[in-house]
Amino acid sequence: MESVSTQPHHPAHKSHELSAVTIRFCGDSGDGMQFTGSEFTRVSALAGNDLQTLPDYPAEIRAPVGTLAGVSGFQVQFSSAPVFTPGDAPEVLVAMNPAALKSNLADLVRSGTLILNSGAFTKQNLDKAGYTSNPMEDGSLAAYRVHAIDISKLTATALADTGLSAREIARAKNMFALGLMLWMYSRPMEATVKFLEQKFAKMPDVAAGNVKALKAGYYFGETAEIFTETFVVRAAELPKGTYRSISGNEATALGLVATSELSGLKVFLGTYPITPASDILHELSKHRNFNVNTFQAEDEIAAVCASLGASFGGSLGVTSTSGPGVALMQETISLALTVELPMLVINVQRGGPSTGLPTKTEQADLLQAIFGRNGEAPLPVLAASGPADCFDAVLEAARVAIRHMTPVILLTDGFIANGQEPWKLPEAEQLAKFAPKFRTDPKDYHVYERDPKTLARAWVRPGTPGLEHRIGGLEKHKLTGNVSYDPDNHEEMVRTRAEKVARVADDIAPLSILGPKSGDVLVLGWGSTCGAIQQAVQQLQAKGHSISAVHLRHLNPLPKDLGEILARFKKVVIPELNLGQLQMLVRARYLVDAQGIHKIKGKPFRVSELKSALEGYLS
Repeated sequence: MESVSTQPHHPAHKSHELSAVTIRFCGDSGDGMQFTGSEFTRVSALAGNDLQTLPDYPAEIRAPVGTLAGVSGFQVQFSSAPVFTPGDAPEVLVAMNPAALKSNLADLVRSGTLILNSGAFTKQNLDKAGYTSNPMEDGSLAAYRVHAIDISKLTATALADTGLSAREIARAKNMFALGLMLWMYSRPMEATVKFLEQKFAKMPDVAAGNVKALKAGYYFGETAEIFTETFVVRAAELPKGTYRSISGNEATALGLVATSELSGLKVFLGTYPITPASDILHELSKHRNFNVNTFQAEDEIAAVCASLGASFGGSLGVTSTSGPGVALMQETISLALTVELPMLVINVQRGGPSTGLPTKTEQADLLQAIFGRNGEAPLPVLAASGPADCFDAVLEAARVAIRHMTPVILLTDGFIANGQEPWKLPEAEQLAKFAPKFRTDPKDYHVYERDPKTLARAWVRPGTPGLEHRIGGLEKHKLTGNVSYDPDNHEEMVRTRAEKVARVADDIAPLSILGPKSGDVLVLGWGSTCGAIQQAVQQLQAKGHSISAVHLRHLNPLPKDLGEILARFKKVVIPELNLGQLQMLVRARYLVDAQGIHKIKGKPFRVSELKSALEGYLS
């Protein structure tokens, strides 16, 4: 619903109050769309809105300027009500060149607002984008509310006397667009001005130019007669607390910092940069004042080996990568499993196989995580459900690794890693500690003597007097750790390691069900499908349908109560960004005729897609 009022600072414009808005900024990869979208998101978070974002990066590092391959986009949904997704389709599209328009126009809602940088619609750029005529002139945009503004020229005019180079001036046009959107949605400029001054503190001329471009865009909206209205989205009623906007990779890094504080261990991140996981390294390296170390290795194999060495030395070794990197790491992960040391392997999934879609999202590494090693080599696998959830997921993965003395794989994906949402900062004193107990007593010490409850062996720091020991990849005696080729010993060790992982399920809390505890349809999900599933299911419940949802964090072992929950529903449907990997596991484990909804386009589910597909399973 919308109501109409008059804002005192826009006396010539009507102001419409909206409950939610979805905006997409798009342009060439050099147009600063990620920066623009991120800053608009930050300002919206400061305004108290609930929100989620979907950055969309080009896969090619240096695609030719003005081509479809080089288009970069950033979508944000912000609202006065709870937000579960970045929005199905934008109501507003800001397109900085013809290629951006062509790549994104199909997603814009009919009658949506289209803001075009008309100065970029030259014949050359139209040809690069594959246009045979200018869409601003041929009537093809008649279904939309079009505002053609020569942002390039207006920016150049505003900055003509600044002394900046032509290139620096051209790069500031994204700030003009940002200023215009801040005005249109009644957002103050002050926070952005301060941010720009801090970001470019060492380049005061650049800072001043960007601030001037920002203000030029803002006041253009105020004074230009082409706009007759502005919009207001009130603050959301979120639980009381201190919030910040956070991405999944940032939350993962902060989760590792918290892990060090809560466990008392030094955290060592050994990694090799790979899209979309690299920002974990970038963020964690900022926190060297805490008990964390980062190491950029020459490749993925060196990274994971260094991390395992850190765990052997008494730190918590961590490595971050994506699917191709995990493929290279699996031998060392198997070694970590065999020597039974805690280690975290964070896989930020992307489209595959091989190089695949390096900047796009997918959930196709689940089977790799569970079965990707040689021999019988089970280990715990967990998944985060959203950007802010990465913080809690890291803590849970670390608890499992330390308590059960095993490597743990934590799955996120490109959507989670790069997306942003508000995160309520936890109270530090409310976070449970999970410090390990290193063995120091040498009496009757045996390497593979086990805790009777968890079956975890003792963790011993090298150099502890009287506790000298050997571990390695060859099979060891079940107690002494001596190399053993005895077939009965090998089978016992294999079964023991499997049982140790299975006992992780003893610590998994009962599953939460969204909706009735039994009924016609249960939607079972994992990972980044959480928000779309929740919103689709709630919309169908509001229409009176018998449908519920369960979302999994623990994927191996599966929660103990999952089988009993599945049995209470007539149909089980599993949406995944793959061809049915969890679906296959559920069907095999529980003999349930689970059906799947599959999408492998490098993009997350839209709520409308899931809602339409789920309606087909409702009687």
